Amino acid sequence: MSENCNESCSSCGEECDERKEVMDFSEKLHELSSVKKVIGVVSGKGGVGKSLVTSMLAVAINRMGYRSAILDADVTGPSIPKAFGIKGKATGSEFGLYPIKSKTGIDIMSINLLLENDSDPVLWRGPIIAGTVKQFWTDVIWSDVDFMFIDMPPGTGDVPLTVFQSIAVDGIIIVTSPQELVSMIVSKAVRMAEMMNIPIIGLVENMSYFKCPDNNKDYKIFGDSHIEEIAEKHNLKVLAKLPIDPKISAACDKGMIELYDGNWLEPVVEIIEKMEEIK
Repeated sequence: MSENCNESCSSCGEECDERKEVMDFSEKLHELSSVKKVIGVVSGKGGVGKSLVTSMLAVAINRMGYRSAILDADVTGPSIPKAFGIKGKATGSEFGLYPIKSKTGIDIMSINLLLENDSDPVLWRGPIIAGTVKQFWTDVIWSDVDFMFIDMPPGTGDVPLTVFQSIAVDGIIIVTSPQELVSMIVSKAVRMAEMMNIPIIGLVENMSYFKCPDNNKDYKIFGDSHIEEIAEKHNLKVLAKLPIDPKISAACDKGMIELYDGNWLEPVVEIIEKMEEIK
């Protein structure tokens, strides 16, 4: 406690053991919205397939008969609209913004749905980007969503911190790849979630192997996986291992991820589905 402390904790930015008020950064969901469960999809580094896993989970849950949605929090690198083949722009009214529905009815909000041109770069500083993500939660009208998936930007910077502090996240899934360097980076993401008291549902490894169509053998293109070691170290579950499959990339490039059929994420869907029972 500072010697000049006047015990007015609500207006003080200092961190001290004697603080009498806990600073609350939580933001309220739009009054016309209804979202039952929120799941963050995170990664310690870029390029591991976080947006792909987010898209496939939303599609899989939607196929189970639940209403799913994606909040694209990767403002500087949005890829969700392309994966779903969405070319239109989000609209709004005096009440708020409306997400765009995909071909199969998945609600999606992304910065690319608000930009004049999809290729326009977002040249904003961290606080503005973080504020935009909060507005996707507070100003967008999400109607009757059972499961919302938040596609987070990689790392542990402004946006993940803002999401964890502002939005009531029920759990996160950490996406990783087999490279040895990733194990250290994943540990950072795990530690951040632990420090923020966010439940970790488990780990998903992307690009785990390549199944050769000629001999049906699995080849570890990026070397031996270290995900089991990471999971054991942090007492986490390995939820799924996704292969390198050119058909998945082609589906995303063509905006047809909703039509792709794969059962690798079924164990993850089963766990997520059980979360719906917890009110």
